[in-house]
Amino acid sequence: MQLKEKYKKEIIPKMKEKFGYKNDLAAPKLEKAVVNVGFGKHVKEKEYVKHIQEILEKITGQKPILTKAKKSISPFKLRQGMIIGAKVTLRGNRMYDFVEKLINITFPRVRDFRGINEKSVDKTGNLSVGFKEHLAFPEIAVDDVENSYGLEICIATTAKSREEGLELFKLLKFPLKNS
Repeated sequence: MQLKEKYKKEIIPKMKEKFGYKNDLAAPKLEKAVVNVGFGKHVKEKEYVKHIQEILEKITGQKPILTKAKKSISPFKLRQGMIIGAKVTLRGNRMYDFVEKLINITFPRVRDFRGINEKSVDKTGNLSVGFKEHLAFPEIAVDDVENSYGLEICIATTAKSREEGLELFKLLKFPLKNS
């Protein structure tokens, strides 16, 4: 069963029962998934930037946008408007497909993975997870990789509290561990 269908048929009734929602639309749902990569010291290397964009496109199925620095920071040799990273925002069916792939394929492939710490869920019910290397994603062929880099994934929900968000992620079968 796909994640979106599972959410509608199983998770909404459980959330309504636990938190006493009167309406299906009051139950928290996944809003968007943002995949972000910072270029770090490789900012000026055009090939590296292009390579990261291609990898992000393979992982998410959507073309990434380049993010720019909001202000200058001289110790880091950073100027305002300089391109410092790339991100992809997924919504709708693409988001559900990506999250399903994340839960069922990517997390089990991470080396020494013991579960996501519950502290990764913030006070408004959003989950932030970091990967030390992008090789955990099935679209990446290990033979073609020259250098490994990390990326962050933030899954935003419509939850009003941390408890609602945690319950939603538990029902979605995220591999959470008790802190």
